[in-house]
Amino acid sequence: MDYNATTPLEPEVIQAMTEAMWEAWGNPSSPYSAGRKAKDIINAARESLAKMIGGKPQDIIFTSGGTESNNLVIHSVVKHFHANQTSKGHTGGHHSPVKGAKPHFITSSVEHDSIRLPLEHLVEEQVAEVTFVPVSKVSGQAAVDDILAAVRPTTCLVTIMLANNETGIVMPVPEISQRMKALNQERVAAGLPPILVHTDAAQALGKQRVDVEDLGVDFLTIVGHKFYGPRIGALYVRGLGEFTPLYPMLFGGGQERNFRPGTENTPMIAGLGKAAELVTQNCEAYEAHMRDVRDYLEERLEAEFGQKRIHLNSQFPGTQRLPNTCNFSIRGPRLQGRVVLAQCRVLIASVGAACHSDHGDQPSPVLLSYGIPFDVARNALRLSVGRSTTRAEVDLVVQDLKQAVAQLEDQA
Repeated sequence: MDYNATTPLEPEVIQAMTEAMWEAWGNPSSPYSAGRKAKDIINAARESLAKMIGGKPQDIIFTSGGTESNNLVIHSVVKHFHANQTSKGHTGGHHSPVKGAKPHFITSSVEHDSIRLPLEHLVEEQVAEVTFVPVSKVSGQAAVDDILAAVRPTTCLVTIMLANNETGIVMPVPEISQRMKALNQERVAAGLPPILVHTDAAQALGKQRVDVEDLGVDFLTIVGHKFYGPRIGALYVRGLGEFTPLYPMLFGGGQERNFRPGTENTPMIAGLGKAAELVTQNCEAYEAHMRDVRDYLEERLEAEFGQKRIHLNSQFPGTQRLPNTCNFSIRGPRLQGRVVLAQCRVLIASVGAACHSDHGDQPSPVLLSYGIPFDVARNALRLSVGRSTTRAEVDLVVQDLKQAVAQLEDQA
């Protein structure tokens, strides 16, 4: 029950990748048949990804994964900010209110490390300034008004995840985009740079409908291994190169229209395209199944341990969350999440993000940001169900947790 960390490949995805390895081994830039076959597979995958998120194929760039996509957005926006400063400086026109200043970013206090760390690095290098907006203790979301309040003349990007990987809380991205769009009309009139909006949709894809038109974002990060695809990713850029800037981090053979050069990984891209196709066809069924199993899990936990003993860390009244994610704590002095998991015989889960697994017994900084008390956060477990998780498996898991807790309390 750790499907937020990663997912297995669907059989159809493995088949698409295997066929590409056998039949489309040619270089996609080569003119002969094996190369053309590879190119056709890549183009078909691009169309499948675009369809999954309601965008256009020409706005999709393939990357090595979510970390690269997120870094590409951040570094692009820094370069664009400076490029704009230079071009304004040469016009001989009015003085730019942000001339000579550093670009400013706004993000939330609960972002994935592939957003937080590059931004912190830019601050350390004195290249940029960043505001980390705390999430509301009431809604669990980054409040739109707080994001608006953080805007400066030099603000160039707002990056807010679509859904949190530890709690499943869904952020108000459509409203953020709408407010930024309205604000940008005033900013352009004042000679200020427009603010672009990025969302890391890694956790939301395959679990709920994701549509770039509804979200209104300029950039959206896609991560294959979170929706039963391979470990590569993609980046959606609205009106790529025309309405929204993108500056490459790599330079090479001109692939992906020079935005992300390097000979394309045809089999992985074929698998990503197939995984996207399956999401487009089945997303409502996936969502309904996962919600049913997750809700059953929470009912069983409360029934077995008692409502006073179980603290559901990701339930905030009126706030939407992913249909598959259950973050909870079992109250008790010796029931730290890691210790409970070590006693379990069948449960495979985590205490939070897989990339924070070396944090020892320290509670998740994300849960503390949400206002979960220290002792409760230290006992947290994150169970995330998948497409094939059954109620019978939930029953096994709850029994497993019961025996683990009983064993730990007997030792005391």
